[in-house]
Amino acid sequence: MICIVHLVPFYLLLNMSLKPLTDTSSKWKPSGAMSLANFASAWNEAHLARAITSNLIITVCSILLVVLIGSFAAYPLARHRTKWNNFVYMLSISCLVVPGLTILVPLYKFMVDIGGMNQYWAVILVQVTFALPLTIFLMTGFMGTVPKELDEAALIDGCSRFSIFLRIIMPLLKPIIATIVIVLGVQIWNDYQFSVFFLQKPEVKTIPVALSGFITQYHSNINWVAAGCLVAMLPMTVAYLFLQKYFIKGMADGAVKG
Repeated sequence: MICIVHLVPFYLLLNMSLKPLTDTSSKWKPSGAMSLANFASAWNEAHLARAITSNLIITVCSILLVVLIGSFAAYPLARHRTKWNNFVYMLSISCLVVPGLTILVPLYKFMVDIGGMNQYWAVILVQVTFALPLTIFLMTGFMGTVPKELDEAALIDGCSRFSIFLRIIMPLLKPIIATIVIVLGVQIWNDYQFSVFFLQKPEVKTIPVALSGFITQYHSNINWVAAGCLVAMLPMTVAYLFLQKYFIKGMADGAVKG
């Protein structure tokens, strides 16, 4: 029953994407003249090739920075439980309760002042900022499950803290990194609230913003939107299929044990 509940939206999405625009029958009823014309129209009219490129640039760069900065921040927080580090950790986690829309006005003004409008780097910095609290939370919890004896043995052998982190800790972080790639990757890939304000030029629009142009006050090409959504979800679906075993382990170790 749970599978059916989750599969129903995908059925409606697939059904609408295959229906011609002239078919006004119920969204539940399959059309007798199904075609792939909606996919071609969505690809050309929304310039999905360009939008996918924008999504890839923003998502890949954001995830790389989040993993790098988050792991460097989580290592001392997990290994040295001082009062100061606990305060920094709690301060980082407290940022999870701050919705992005609550500071959108001052953030927009700040982006205008620094010349970040219609620039990939500006949106990447915003995405990294809002993704770091969850990353630090998950990585700190996961690193807490790694025995400290590994660090002590490496120190005796002459390794520096930096070498310990790169050679011993980082290889053990594959499950939690996979979790972060999937959870935050999907969030950044599907982001609309920041992209619609900071990326307004057609050549830098992301997929959600490009597809939103099919629904306006005067017309609604929902079939094209459905086709575009199916195309947009493929990269993240493929990534999840490759990383699912690490994803499950990372969520269990990073969130529960942490």
